[in-house]
Amino acid sequence: MSTIRLNGCFRFRLEVLTFVAALALAPLGIAQSTPQQDPPPAQQPAQQPGQQPAQQPDQPDSGGPGGENGPIAIPKKKDKPEEAPPPAPAQPKFKNPEGAGDYSLRVDIPEVTVDVGVLLEKTGQFVPGLKPNNFKVYEDGAEQKVIGFKRVEAPITALMLCEFANSNYTYRFIYDMRNAAWAFAQQLRPQDYVALMTFDMKTQIWLDFTQDKRQLLNAIQSLVIPGFSERNLFDALYEAEDRLTRIEGRKYIILIASGRDTFSKLTLDKIYQKVKSTPDITIFAISTGGALRAMTEGGPGFNQQLRDIDYLQADNEMKTFAKMTGGMWFNPRFEGEMPEIFGAINAAIRSKYELVYHPSNRKQDGSYRKLRVELVDDEGKPLKMQDEKKKQLKYDIIARDGYRAKQEVE
Repeated sequence: MSTIRLNGCFRFRLEVLTFVAALALAPLGIAQSTPQQDPPPAQQPAQQPGQQPAQQPDQPDSGGPGGENGPIAIPKKKDKPEEAPPPAPAQPKFKNPEGAGDYSLRVDIPEVTVDVGVLLEKTGQFVPGLKPNNFKVYEDGAEQKVIGFKRVEAPITALMLCEFANSNYTYRFIYDMRNAAWAFAQQLRPQDYVALMTFDMKTQIWLDFTQDKRQLLNAIQSLVIPGFSERNLFDALYEAEDRLTRIEGRKYIILIASGRDTFSKLTLDKIYQKVKSTPDITIFAISTGGALRAMTEGGPGFNQQLRDIDYLQADNEMKTFAKMTGGMWFNPRFEGEMPEIFGAINAAIRSKYELVYHPSNRKQDGSYRKLRVELVDDEGKPLKMQDEKKKQLKYDIIARDGYRAKQEVE
């Protein structure tokens, strides 16, 4: 009985020692058989409730031996990637104050367009083939840089403003006026627009703008008996320009009159100011009564001398109207001159050069700017023209005398 107890006790003690030794050697066996990296999460055994996880030997965070006998540690991967550098700061945006609306800034650069006709002095023919470097434009004496250049030939919009008044020599003046108006009508093309307005003491519109030349001819033939002897030229020209400003584009006034003014409300200075300040209107003036004046000019008597002075002043006014606007003035004495005159007008209207520039003086002060156009050769010298026989040809430059700058609105 005692031996059996000893054996049982011995076995019990042996089993206890074997169990204790297995517990002591378990970490060493795990360390030798298990790789250093952690197994993937899917292969790790589930932790039993109440069981503590196996303790891993301490490893340093960085490479190199942790001690004299410790393992070589591999740097651990960081769970989060390194943060990217912050973006560059955005440009600050302007924010309107509360209650304020959106505003925009607009800068207007003035632009001036100058129509230039170059006609031979002897024949009135248009001179073609000129280049941009042949033109020099001066504004108030300062040379301007031309940025646009082209030759223009287009339909016209013209108002015929004819003097239709009674006088001692009514027949001669009306006869000249009708001949001039008829000659102009013959030069018209199907695409042109034309209107007819007459004046004596007051103005009268006989024909509104039309492309039918037959209506114009019928209106001219109806001008037979005038009503008044007064010639209010200044008032009529002011009204004509005021009406034409409502039409866009380039317009022309064919002024056929003696040039005398007898009873206008406007003064000469006022009508000059109106002609200067009205853009896009060119006046071509034809003086009537040339044949009668040639027969009576220089006759005896004080009244005749006053009449001569009166007509000289009238010629100067008609010439100034045309020159201010870049037009032409004619003083015919014979009926046979009319076709040639209106042929020159037709060439000047339809064929011209258009120059565009930004003025160096950009002030919008409403001031009047004087213009001057010159023709030069490739060397900058005054341009000279010759015919086939090497004979010098004279030419006329037809352009506006000036323009009025825009008035800045405050």
